[in-house]
Amino acid sequence: MKKVSTAILICSIFLACNDNKDTTTATSDTTVNTADHTAVATPVDSTANAPVMADSTFVANAASGGMMEVELGRMAEQKATNKRVKNFAAMMVKDHTAANAELKSVAKQNNIMVPTALMPDQRQHVTDMKGMTGKDFEKHYMDMMVNDHVQDINMFKDASNNPNNRLKDFATKTLPVLQKHLDSAQAIHSSIP
Repeated sequence: MKKVSTAILICSIFLACNDNKDTTTATSDTTVNTADHTAVATPVDSTANAPVMADSTFVANAASGGMMEVELGRMAEQKATNKRVKNFAAMMVKDHTAANAELKSVAKQNNIMVPTALMPDQRQHVTDMKGMTGKDFEKHYMDMMVNDHVQDINMFKDASNNPNNRLKDFATKTLPVLQKHLDSAQAIHSSIP
């Protein structure tokens, strides 16, 4: 009986101090309205932090891919003999340098770290290409540019639906540039014997 009285007293004090203000609190699976003392099971979005992870993953992949495009573009400007490949490489360096700078700015505004080094897959592509020359280099470079830009476009399309407006705007703005790169890469790739 003493425990019940103590519990009633504590509840009374809580309710009196609360002054019957309508406040609602949410837990992982229940919403409690303290004004009418009801508890209703409602799903709370357990993926609320998921966009943050997706945002940082997008930034990391886009940054690493962009850095690879610049590095391989510079390499192709030096190694390629085909004028179209050289011009394409120069476009890669120019466009991806600009996109990388913009991505860094957007990431900074969102407190997302931007990698300063290539991811292992991109690093391996660069390493592999260093040993190639002539037509083998040009063919491999253009083949990689086609495949890479198809993947980039898919990634940026996904990001263009991101609830984070800054990343969404960046992805949406960059998509036409990536499509132009893909179109050029496909045309050049098909012209190399």
